[in-house]
Amino acid sequence: MDTSSLSSPPRAPGRTAHRLAWLDNLRIALTVLVVLHHAAQPYGPADWWYVQGQPRTGALATLSAVDGTFFMSLFFFASAVFVPGSYDRRGAWPFVKGRLIRLGIPVVAGALTIVPGLLYAYYVHYRGYPPISFPRYFTDVYLGLGDKPADWTGPSWPDLQFAHLWFIQNLLAYSVLYVACRQAGRLLRRRNGARIRRVRPAPGHRALLWLTVGIAAATFLVRLRYPLDKWVPFLDFLQIEPARLPQYAAFFTLGILAHRHDWLQRFDARTGWTWLSGGLAGVALLFAIGADADCFGSGGFNGPAALWAAYDSALCVSLCVGLLTLFREAVTRTSRLSTELAADSYGVYIVHLPLVVIAQYYLADRGLSAVGAWAVVSVLVVPAAFLLAAGLRRLLGFRRVL
Repeated sequence: MDTSSLSSPPRAPGRTAHRLAWLDNLRIALTVLVVLHHAAQPYGPADWWYVQGQPRTGALATLSAVDGTFFMSLFFFASAVFVPGSYDRRGAWPFVKGRLIRLGIPVVAGALTIVPGLLYAYYVHYRGYPPISFPRYFTDVYLGLGDKPADWTGPSWPDLQFAHLWFIQNLLAYSVLYVACRQAGRLLRRRNGARIRRVRPAPGHRALLWLTVGIAAATFLVRLRYPLDKWVPFLDFLQIEPARLPQYAAFFTLGILAHRHDWLQRFDARTGWTWLSGGLAGVALLFAIGADADCFGSGGFNGPAALWAAYDSALCVSLCVGLLTLFREAVTRTSRLSTELAADSYGVYIVHLPLVVIAQYYLADRGLSAVGAWAVVSVLVVPAAFLLAAGLRRLLGFRRVL
């Protein structure tokens, strides 16, 4: 089984085991945060979602904006940390084969089952077209083999997409790109001779500040053309959000470097606590003024867009660095329960979305406030998703994937 993605890698003795325990705990927390984030989608941000017409509150819109600044970047980092070790143990082709099984199968299976089911429900409830059977919807609308309606409202045509599985799809693409870089480096070493690898010092305040500036500049430039929440197909397959690509690519690369130079252990905790304090202060300010990305503009050549690109990037770096420090220093305990939850977290990421949407449909028009509905969905879905993932992981056909 390929263990270098969201699921727990093999335990090693001594300090490595301690290190992996806190990373497991971080992975669990991030997985729960993903569920909470999707549970809030119809009740806060103005983004498109599978359930429409629900009560909204600015607090959940701000929560969604804060989540978006860092949590997927941290997921990319945590996943990338284990990529070099897995490659070194297995070699190029076994590594790629394992990734295709571990990541590629869920993407394809989810795109043919979970996602069309969700979008069919949206089609039936909100698009206002005459009812059609699911098989006809799947071929004509989801795959786009039928004619596009003249009054089509989107969000895209055809409906074929990867929904939340975009992260797994992107992680697979990054992993393949990593293999290509390693193979290219191997050829260069054969031609020029082996070089002594220097251990780079862990980033300090100055390096983190320059990282923030670099990400902010790249983010601003990308958003001149691609605002937030604009998804584009790359090579007619890869689903990406260019507005956040600088953050995701940077933190995947940093995860690789963190493994190579042992930054997870060597990073100065005092630096991490300082950046965590700054990040939490930035989050508190957003909640105090009731702001989200829409308040600053999501893109374009203007002051608000530049301000949000800088603020967004600063929160990304500070919260990622700060949470890594927090879990390494303070959330290190492990138990049978935490080990089970960490092992199930990858499955939870895959299966949670239909559970969230079902709960949101069930609570629609029941008179709950936005915060109340979000809380009920969260309380119902978090344990249900972990239980479902645990059950699926124990089935023979799912063991190698989940």
